[in-house]
Amino acid sequence: MRAFHGQLSDNQPIRRNLAEKQKQLRDLKETLASMKSHTSPALKESVRKRIAQLEAEVAAAPALKSRAKPAAARNGAGTQARRPVRPR
Repeated sequence: MRAFHGQLSDNQPIRRNLAEKQKQLRDLKETLASMKSHTSPALKESVRKRIAQLEAEVAAAPALKSRAKPAAARNGAGTQARRPVRPR
């Protein structure tokens, strides 16, 4: 079957929020710690690389969040946009 546009099976990255990234980071650290000595070095290195990426994203997240708040406040993010009502 073919995927329709926007379906998750389209080759697109999965977007995760900060809590999901922290959970994934914990899980990967546990996985790395529980790997046996005969586990392939390439697999261990790929897990370490992903851990480093997630740590960088988690460390950068508070800075991004604090920069995004003032811009959202200026744009009136607290007010919801209403759809126009069509006359009947």
